[in-house]
Amino acid sequence: MNVLEEWTALVCRELGVDPGRVDRDAMLDLTRDVAHGVARPAAPLTAYLVGLAQGAGTAPPDALERLSRLAGEWGKKESDRS
Repeated sequence: MNVLEEWTALVCRELGVDPGRVDRDAMLDLTRDVAHGVARPAAPLTAYLVGLAQGAGTAPPDALERLSRLAGEWGKKESDRS
């Protein structure tokens, strides 16, 4: 088990989250896309907002993919504004 797996398992235990419900790779992909496409500080904030939406039951099933796509489009819109 690597450090990331150990940390994820520990956090899941502390928060009472079933680790089987965590798509770590998809979340890491999303935060990478947001950090590069929008701004670095937007990545953890986005992850937090996804967690809130998931907990509230309002996150669409394809939320991570949709947000990754929006982050990629954001960078293109930003260059169009310049």
